[in-house]
Amino acid sequence: MSLLLHICCAPCSIACIDTLRASGIEPYGYWFNPNIHPYTEYRMRKNTLIDYAKSIDLRLDLNDDYGLRPFVKAVAEDIDGRCSTCYSMRMDEAARYAAEHGFSQFTSTLFISPYQNHELLKVTAENAARQYGIEFFYQDFRPYFRAGQDRARELGLYMQKYCGCIFSEEDRYLAAKRRKKAMREAKLAEQMNGAISEG
Repeated sequence: MSLLLHICCAPCSIACIDTLRASGIEPYGYWFNPNIHPYTEYRMRKNTLIDYAKSIDLRLDLNDDYGLRPFVKAVAEDIDGRCSTCYSMRMDEAARYAAEHGFSQFTSTLFISPYQNHELLKVTAENAARQYGIEFFYQDFRPYFRAGQDRARELGLYMQKYCGCIFSEEDRYLAAKRRKKAMREAKLAEQMNGAISEG
């Protein structure tokens, strides 16, 4: 079996590659992530993967298309539902590349993340496989997520703070802002309750 492994980032790839190799499968890495913005983030994730791949003798091919404009155009009409479009873009390209380069199967490191819509991603990959006449190799890598992240920290790899697109970075910022507001309100309520009980 020849397996193309679409890789979203080095930290997510660690446990996927280790698990595949432990079961006798030597994956071939493929980078295609036009969803990652801004460019400094894209470059950091890509370069981290290149260095990590060299360190573990992983064959890797890069589709180095930053893709800001095509991605934004594709998701502009439904920003809240953008993940579906993002999955399709990446799984379609992985399936196309795998089929055109003689691989028998493909999969993605996205299947390790507990933050992704796992079932939607799986259906999207299956659809891409049918479209390009190639087999989708499914494995739920999520049980290995924490171990992979811990290993990435041990290795000093760059660890991203959000999924990838600029909208997910905005979501992270807004969530942090909401958490801070909730903490301030809770502290204020606690102070007011203390003042009432003393009075």
